[in-house]
Amino acid sequence: MTAPVARIRVAWKGGEVIANLRETPTVKQLVAALPCEASANTWGDEVYFEIPVTADLENDAREVVDLGDLVYWPPGHAFCIFFGPTPSSRNPNEIRLYSPANIIGKVAGDPTVFAKVRSGTKVRVERA
Repeated sequence: MTAPVARIRVAWKGGEVIANLRETPTVKQLVAALPCEASANTWGDEVYFEIPVTADLENDAREVVDLGDLVYWPPGHAFCIFFGPTPSSRNPNEIRLYSPANIIGKVAGDPTVFAKVRSGTKVRVERA
């Protein structure tokens, strides 16, 4: 993984995590757009929400990610956090996205705390 270029805080009522961001064109746009806030959506063990970033799919975009990965999904302008399998996963140990997305970072702590986030919860992303 590329060395982190920035740290962010992802916070909601009742919790927060720190995450390290990679050095990518998408991350540069994200950092420029911070802070931002949106209502969360969930899809299996994923929390996602729209952010004010418009980026193309990068060369290293992936469809299968690791626990705690942060991705940007271009079709929905979405910031996504993965803490377990999704409806697209082919087995209980796989975290499969709906379609390929840009890997932008990783949660520094325990990503399973996102299981407490429900659809409609306000989530804020800011520099840490």
